[in-house]
Amino acid sequence: MTLKKYFWPVVGAVTIAVSAWLLYKELRGLSLEELGESLAAISTRNWILCGLSTLLAYAALAGYDRIALMHLGRKVNWLFITICSFTTYALSHNVGASVVSGGVVRYRAYSSRGLTPAEIGILIALCSFTFALGTVLLAGIVLILKPHITERFGDLLPVTASSATGYVVLALVALYVAGSFLKMRALTIGPFKIVYPSPRVVLPQLIIAPLELIGAAGIIYFALPEAGNPGFVVVLGIFLLSFSAALISHVPGGLGVLELVFVMGLPDMDPADVIAALLVFRLFYLLIPFAIALVVILLFERSQFRAQHPPDIERGKQHSP
Repeated sequence: MTLKKYFWPVVGAVTIAVSAWLLYKELRGLSLEELGESLAAISTRNWILCGLSTLLAYAALAGYDRIALMHLGRKVNWLFITICSFTTYALSHNVGASVVSGGVVRYRAYSSRGLTPAEIGILIALCSFTFALGTVLLAGIVLILKPHITERFGDLLPVTASSATGYVVLALVALYVAGSFLKMRALTIGPFKIVYPSPRVVLPQLIIAPLELIGAAGIIYFALPEAGNPGFVVVLGIFLLSFSAALISHVPGGLGVLELVFVMGLPDMDPADVIAALLVFRLFYLLIPFAIALVVILLFERSQFRAQHPPDIERGKQHSP
């Protein structure tokens, strides 16, 4: 139990240390003045596009919960879903251990709407699977369009891929979709019954998950200058690798991991411009949503407390003689 408790925090700490050391080697000589100049060079138009990309990403994240609730056959107010999803992801993206931190928020929120712990568990699992499906789908497309993208990372990536790899990945996604149309039978494991998602669930997954990832990657793309920019598809591919690595390592906010992967993946760009773009990403996608999420959690818990402890309306009343 003790080993399990400390395993992921230790992995996260080691990942941060290694990433910081490798990043230091890549960014030696970078000054704050250069970084400030790179931030100042971002046009007003691109700042607006970064903001719109953020809105697209978080709107799509709300779709994750909506799809999961559709699978469960549960109806919840769309505004409640949007707020819950926004709060969940804003917290888990910054804190790390997304299944745990996000699970706590979802449990508190959806249990107040009548969902059972088992249903909330399925909801969390399906949201995670939707993200993974979107990552795999886009990774396959990126590998077909840019088959040599893995060569950008040299020794950092132990494997290489090609367009053939992309087609294999998309074939796996197609098998998942085919299973839905073939109406695969439910799988029973002990007390749990896993029902294969229907086409009305699977088809939105194929749209919503890629949109979220495209929106998140768009923040970085629009914050990068045109000089040396390899194009959106390459930036998206680098983002998929860096964000997935950050989630697997459980490093809060992908600290150091995102920066290392992007600096190595964009060797033709000024490192100051790359770091500036990632600072914009952290501001729009992580820090501002995190600050708003804390306020939302405070207000929700306050409303729950008041619902469970209603004020005594008789207190202070004057009794007539």
